[in-house]
Amino acid sequence: MDLKLENKQFLVTGGTKGFGGAITEALINEGAEVVVVARNQDKLDELKNKFNDKITCLQGDITQSETIEKTLNSIDEARFTGAVINAGGPPAMQFMETSLKDWDEAYRNILRWKIDLTQKLVPILKKKQYGKLVYVESISTKQPVENLVLSNSVRLSVIGFVKTLSQELAGSGITMNVLAPGYHDTDALNRLFVKKSEQLNITVEEAREQMIAQTKMGLGDPKDMASLALWLLSPHSKYVTGQTISHDGAVMKGVFG
Repeated sequence: MDLKLENKQFLVTGGTKGFGGAITEALINEGAEVVVVARNQDKLDELKNKFNDKITCLQGDITQSETIEKTLNSIDEARFTGAVINAGGPPAMQFMETSLKDWDEAYRNILRWKIDLTQKLVPILKKKQYGKLVYVESISTKQPVENLVLSNSVRLSVIGFVKTLSQELAGSGITMNVLAPGYHDTDALNRLFVKKSEQLNITVEEAREQMIAQTKMGLGDPKDMASLALWLLSPHSKYVTGQTISHDGAVMKGVFG
């Protein structure tokens, strides 16, 4: 299938590793150009050396306003087509381990910057009467994940604003969807392995094996989810908006997963 992404420009935040890295590479392999924002300059340099003029690399913390402004200045509005809005999750904690400071940080790192960035991207896409916004969240938006009370709670706010805005923008040519990945082979999952090993007094590898056993299909490959993200970023998904789509290897038990 021709995804019709060639020569179109996309923004990918957190785009050097994990889901963001897999989506960045998949987009470039489809002929798209990508503006990548990430904290790690070495990882950005690796991508630049690999893809050269197909990628624009910006070092910075996307949760900060100055990085968002720098990102917007790097977008070519004539070719800009959409964004993958993605970043790491909060620390693994149980409710009674958290403080109000932890909740404030979770708001800033999970929700606030996404609202800021979205409010600045939507007018650009409205002028074109076309655009694709994909938010990478977590299966915790559908089924709570043990030891992730911050993610379980605050990510639901992202679902709420994306669903509401998708209704407001319906018919404008802009679609907005959320990907809800389950357990995938990414660095971010290690925080859960470490937390579980501490709670059960077992090794990190034993904790990893226990969690993998919950999926029945093993850990997911970020490249597989990237293929779904690319379809959502393509013109083929024009009738899909406001959805939260699981990619979870049968972790979700609910019938609406």
